[in-house]
Amino acid sequence: MDSVSDVTNESPRDPLICSAKGCRETAAWVLAWNNPKLHTPERRKTWLACEGHREHLSQFLGVRGFLKDVVPLAEWEETEAGSAADR
Repeated sequence: MDSVSDVTNESPRDPLICSAKGCRETAAWVLAWNNPKLHTPERRKTWLACEGHREHLSQFLGVRGFLKDVVPLAEWEETEAGSAADR
């Protein structure tokens, strides 16, 4: 019998942390982006942002033409959970 069990629903997950360099704050936003020189148009990479870094990270991606969407983390997780259920 396999001794590995799925603990995904048995323990709380660690809080998601902001992607800004050196920041340890809990993320509140998802910044969806892609680099059109590297990624297909439908591909979305994500950065997480706390309240304090959302604007800075958005501007960083925006001036490069990479930013596609900024979504509250809770809304993103609901959308992702729905997508996983459809698979």
